Parts: sequence; structure tokens; C-alpha cells
Amino acid sequence: MKDKKFQLFRFLRTKPVPINTREILALERTKLANERTLLAYIRASLYLLLGGLALLQLEDFESIHWLGYAALVICVCFLAIGIGRFILLKRRLYKWSRVLSAEITSEEIKKSVDQSDVVEKQ
Repeated sequence: MKDKKFQLFRFLRTKPVPINTREILALERTKLANERTLLAYIRASLYLLLGGLALLQLEDFESIHWLGYAALVICVCFLAIGIGRFILLKRRLYKWSRVLSAEITSEEIKKSVDQSDVVEKQ
């Protein structure tokens, strides 16, 4: 009877949670925020592109064509800054995730060594 109960709820059992779970989840949240920020830069860049093109298409207002060209230049700058920040933070997050994964594996090695010492003593 006991075996059937364990088989029934087998999917509810999980592995032990690592000590630094908060740090791992914080890295994941930061990765998602980084992607959202990149998308916001792209959206702002597209708005500036559309606004600049619209200002250049106005034939009645020749005196504000400089504003259209300025919007196009700022559009390219926004896109470059957004992509640059995305890549920079992505590299930093990759380094931090490697450090955290190294800590996890070292903790697992210590636990396995401790367990093997206990078995050897018995």
C-alpha cells in the first residue's frame, strides 16, 4: 500500500533546493529585465524613425526638415545604445551565472565527500 502511495505522488517529489536559489532566481529576473529593456529601446527607436520620416514627408513645412533628420540620427543612436547595453549586461550575467554554478557544484562535491566519509566510518 505504501509503495502505491509513493508511486502516485512521485511527480510531487523534487530535488533539494540549492543554498543560493535566491541568487539564481535574481539572475533570471535580471536577464528578463534586460530583454525588456532592449525591446523598449527598439520601440523608442522605431517611433523616432516613423516620426522622422513623417516630418521629412511634410512638404508644407520645409523649415522643420532638420527635425526629421535629427530624429533619424537619434533613432540610430538609441538602437546602438540599446544593443550595446544589452550585450554588456548579458556578458556580465553570463560571468555571474558561471560563478554561481561553480558554487553549486563545489557544494555538491562537499556533500558527496561528507556522505562518503560517513559511509566509510561505518
